[in-house]
Amino acid sequence: MLDLKDVYLFVQVVDHGGFTSAGDVLGIQKSTLSHRVKELEAFLGVRLINRTSRQFSMTEVGAEFYQYALALLKSAEVAEEAMRQRLSEPSGIIRITAPIEIAQYILRDVLPAFMSAHPKVSIHENATDRIVDIVGEGYDIAIRGHSSRLQDSNLIQRPLTSAPWRLFAGPAYLEQHPHLERPEQLDAHSILSMTRRGPSQWQLEGPDGQNVTVPIAPRYQSNNLISLKEAACMNLGIAALPGYICRAELQAGTLRQLLPEWIAAQAHISALIPYRTGLLPAVRSLVDFLATEMPKVTAFG
Repeated sequence: MLDLKDVYLFVQVVDHGGFTSAGDVLGIQKSTLSHRVKELEAFLGVRLINRTSRQFSMTEVGAEFYQYALALLKSAEVAEEAMRQRLSEPSGIIRITAPIEIAQYILRDVLPAFMSAHPKVSIHENATDRIVDIVGEGYDIAIRGHSSRLQDSNLIQRPLTSAPWRLFAGPAYLEQHPHLERPEQLDAHSILSMTRRGPSQWQLEGPDGQNVTVPIAPRYQSNNLISLKEAACMNLGIAALPGYICRAELQAGTLRQLLPEWIAAQAHISALIPYRTGLLPAVRSLVDFLATEMPKVTAFG
């Protein structure tokens, strides 16, 4: 491929009417300029400049190449300016992946607000509960919900918000079953639970930091939070759910919160980013925006 620097030096020699004048302006020795132009001529296989002791002139093919060289340098300048503009103002496409519930109940409001504030940014969202290989599949940001520390990796982790789980049940269920005053009384109730590995139990944290482990025998299990919420709304039992996905049902009266001073799980939401360096302003701005706005959406109680 053409050496863009050699093309630039050729144009400078032509614009300044010779090697000596161009060398004086650029601060480059005449011999160096002459050598670089000879290298360009050798690469192209044509003579661009007639070299005589009396005058400077381009060959016919040199004059033709000069016009292409101007266009080439202009294109390079435009490309450089476009990249510098992206580094100074959020723009371009951001590819983000997130679990379905987080996309449905948090990002649906947060992402449009970000895009309104940054009209040159486009967002491609993939809502999936599959663990995505964000580097291999070309994502800029992955959102993860987790109740324990994320595994160490080469990915950059940015905490965004806490999202504690609470206990919920439908009003008709509560009218037909014993009043719940302590976590230990859960064994007298029908339990709706996420499908999980290991022992079936809930670990609840109280207002003073006390912890109570409650064995459970779920009447209904699902790996989908929305299905669990619907089962609770249908008065099938008590479910542990992230508070932020139940806000509308609480307002409508189809769900009620139980043991409000107790947390069923202390969950968190974090962002994973592939690279620490070379992060585009649009990606950095979105992560900062999520860290500011997501706590407002997940706040509960």
